Amino acid sequence: MIRRFLAVLKARNLEFLRDRSALGWNIALPVFIVLGMWLVFSGNEKPIFKVAVFSGAAPLASLHNDFLSTRFIQFYSVSSIQPAIRKVEHDQSDMLLDLENPAHPRYWVNQSSPKGYILEKILQGEKDLRYTRQPVSGRAIRYVDWLIPGILGMNMMFSCLFGVGYVIVRYRKNGFLKRLNATPLHAFEFIAAQVTSRLILIMCITIAVYIGTDLLIGFYMSGSYLALLLVAILGATSMISLGLLVAARVSSEEFAGGLLNLLSWPMMFLSGVWFSLQGTHPWLQRTAEFLPLTQLLEGARAVMLDGAGVLQILPQLLALAGMTIVFLAVGAASFKWKND
Repeated sequence: MIRRFLAVLKARNLEFLRDRSALGWNIALPVFIVLGMWLVFSGNEKPIFKVAVFSGAAPLASLHNDFLSTRFIQFYSVSSIQPAIRKVEHDQSDMLLDLENPAHPRYWVNQSSPKGYILEKILQGEKDLRYTRQPVSGRAIRYVDWLIPGILGMNMMFSCLFGVGYVIVRYRKNGFLKRLNATPLHAFEFIAAQVTSRLILIMCITIAVYIGTDLLIGFYMSGSYLALLLVAILGATSMISLGLLVAARVSSEEFAGGLLNLLSWPMMFLSGVWFSLQGTHPWLQRTAEFLPLTQLLEGARAVMLDGAGVLQILPQLLALAGMTIVFLAVGAASFKWKND
């Protein structure tokens, strides 16, 4: 069994490495995107204000507060204080308001944030309430620091889905799987070899891209590299398993490409690759939680930006592990070697 598994693993690795165009594209694309975003957003940011509001059980719309009606400021609800404070510390949110007790409102602002300074001056002009100031300090997170997990995660997503799903469909279409079925190779061994091969290759590429761009730009990293590696491995495994699920029975490359695009494009826009979903409609945020890329990016950003450890990202790890098990189980049960 081990010999058959290793033989398929070696053959798949060599097939990918000999495809110079695919290998080069997987390495060059995220580097170009990161460098481009760094150049575009390295200057002054656009004057957009985001203010988090903690109001306890009261809906944000039910609060009677003149400041909340200020134009050109985006107010969004948060369910707890401490995670929102960390976002203020890192300039991911410009201000945090605590309006749970309307008689004694409080606000948090980063003392080194220009946006926080302007918002504080606006807030001090309000005559209806006296706010208690709660200053915080912390290193400002650049957009490129926030973006790098999204770019690497997006590259992993495309490589995992298309690098496995599309390839297996091509194998089935040209009869390669039919010939393998005539050998002692079992479906589990073949699937395990495909998952392992893609996981090794994508992790090597992702680590190389991260190190290379970090040397050029210098990213903010406050957590453990081992925790980051763990969430990356589980995230990649879940998306590889999703690609296998798509390819389990499909025989048409065109149909497989359509299904993979149907999965990848919503993930790219709803999982927080380019922008945060905070402040969007709650149902949209809840829907995004069911996407493996969302769990991957939430865990990676928690480690890189907030210094979270394994215990703090355990919900994301469990979600990715659960998705992997479901995708693999359904894919293995429905896998077929031949065309209908």
